[in-house]
Amino acid sequence: MNKSKITIEGAKDYLVKNGINPSYQRLKIFEHLAKSTSHPTVDIIYHELSKEIPTLSKTTIYNTLNLFQRKGIVIGLTIEDNKLRYDSNTELHAHFKCTKCGEVYDIPVEFPPEMNNKVNEHIVDERHFYMKGTCRNCTKNTG
Repeated sequence: MNKSKITIEGAKDYLVKNGINPSYQRLKIFEHLAKSTSHPTVDIIYHELSKEIPTLSKTTIYNTLNLFQRKGIVIGLTIEDNKLRYDSNTELHAHFKCTKCGEVYDIPVEFPPEMNNKVNEHIVDERHFYMKGTCRNCTKNTG
């Protein structure tokens, strides 16, 4: 599924396929995540969606994102000490955080096939790969 071009109907089908009851709030939260490349926090999602859904609460967003994580359709990023960001791209990739502008970018990365399920006879359930530095946009702007 091309998540950047997702519609409400596409989100509904995707949630149902993943065993999630597609309430209006869940649909809008998933649609927002699918269209976002900024890896938003709960506060960002709340700020954006509460304009359209005045009855939306942060608790609903937290509960929905926890459900999405349990179902494996969203991942949580702990690239910062005090913020949890969310990403609907569940394919294997790395994240890069710019220490100047604060943006978080997806970075394609290939792990050796032998690291896909086991490492030194340890079973791998999750992989997290984060990098920090100066993004290309900030590098261009500082000359």
